[in-house]
Amino acid sequence: MDDIFTNLRNLFRRGTVLTRLIYLNVGLFLLIRLVEVVCMLFNVRIDGMLQYLAFPASPEAFVWQPWTIVTYMFVHDDVWHILFNMLWLYWFGKMFLDYLSERQLLGVYLLGGIAGALVFMAAYNVFPYFRAVAPFSTLMGASASVMAIVFSIALIWKDGYVNLFFFGRIKLLYLALFTLLIDLLSITSNNAGGHWSHLGGTLFGVLFALRYNRAGKDLTRPLNRLLDWLVNLGKRRPKMRVSYRNTKRASEYEYNARKKQQEDAINAILEKLKRSGYESLSSDEKKQLFDASKK
Repeated sequence: MDDIFTNLRNLFRRGTVLTRLIYLNVGLFLLIRLVEVVCMLFNVRIDGMLQYLAFPASPEAFVWQPWTIVTYMFVHDDVWHILFNMLWLYWFGKMFLDYLSERQLLGVYLLGGIAGALVFMAAYNVFPYFRAVAPFSTLMGASASVMAIVFSIALIWKDGYVNLFFFGRIKLLYLALFTLLIDLLSITSNNAGGHWSHLGGTLFGVLFALRYNRAGKDLTRPLNRLLDWLVNLGKRRPKMRVSYRNTKRASEYEYNARKKQQEDAINAILEKLKRSGYESLSSDEKKQLFDASKK
């Protein structure tokens, strides 16, 4: 048993941000379900346990539990809910990492989830249709975060395609727009809150992609800097030894050599693309080609 937990811990540490996000979602789901099973066996009432992790539609309730704007996007209420969200997170997260960094994936996940929560709260308190149920409504699940990832990569990788059962090869952007249409048609359904949060995540994904495509601006950078500061809070900074090289010729030589190496790498990728097609490229090669096209 110890070996199993050790292996899982090592996989978590060595995994990408995408792997860790999936582990965290699945791990919390299993832990909560295990606690519920044990409590039921001993006839212990656990009604409302998830309300301390779910995001409330009521602003008054949110004031007393502000952490839920983050925790809600890692909590799911049933197996099908988490299964669907994790499959989409894995598929589109892998595409995202072909072109962008792990830090950007984490930022889009968190900020897309926050945007989804805020749109959910706004809709339930602005539209009269929801006001009667707003004090009792809560939001759970990673779907708003996933929608942010879907739309960001769909707009950045405009020529991307996916293969779907029964439908075959379809453009990624068309699939994203189809899911948006479903959400728009479902904003008064039984799961209206979930669909409103999808719209919020979609909105952030679109903004992220537009800013990145047009100005090369990364909307996740401020959040990632904050996370870095929190992670390093209380840690002593190591002393660094700085040396200066006064030889201009040496720096020019290093720059030219590095530039030549990058050009050779891009040329090799282009040759492979011409010979074997885009699907033959690795994730790193796709990312290098994408980065080079932005310069």
